[in-house]
Amino acid sequence: MTNQQGRLRMRVAVFACVSAAALIVDQLTKAWALAALSSGQTIRVIPGLLSLTLVRNPGASLGMGANVTWIISLLAIVASCALLYFGVRSVSLKWTVSLSLAFAGAFGNLIDRVMYADGFLNGKVVDFLNYGWSVGNVADIYLVAAGVAIVVLILLNEPFSTADADEAHANNAESNGAKVDAE
Repeated sequence: MTNQQGRLRMRVAVFACVSAAALIVDQLTKAWALAALSSGQTIRVIPGLLSLTLVRNPGASLGMGANVTWIISLLAIVASCALLYFGVRSVSLKWTVSLSLAFAGAFGNLIDRVMYADGFLNGKVVDFLNYGWSVGNVADIYLVAAGVAIVVLILLNEPFSTADADEAHANNAESNGAKVDAE
């Protein structure tokens, strides 16, 4: 087995483990919310900051697109496939973990849209974490965390692919060569 094959296997394993663990937590918390909370009931956890309120959201963030749920579901399918593809193609473990969290968030909400559908991909997402201005779920937390991590990785120029890593290495070699010439 070559070193590249070993890295690919490791990235696939990390992607699978992080995604599976995150999906399990997401689905377990949603199952708990469905069993423990009645619709409209609010339980204060941290007054003024967080409460628990069961909501079945047909739309996307903040309820947008509630009447085109099937389009949101199709976009979630495309996003999940793309995140899976790019997650295992990355040469960076940081990118792999970030993309696996984004995958878990998108796929976790897609599971709800399929499980609770009464028509073509028109199911509702189980939301229960009430922040006062929005109600979300654990999958939404994964999506936000992954989004922040991806922005940070871009700002830090973390190489995503072999080509990016080679380019970064070449740029470092050039700048080190310029330092040597200046001395």
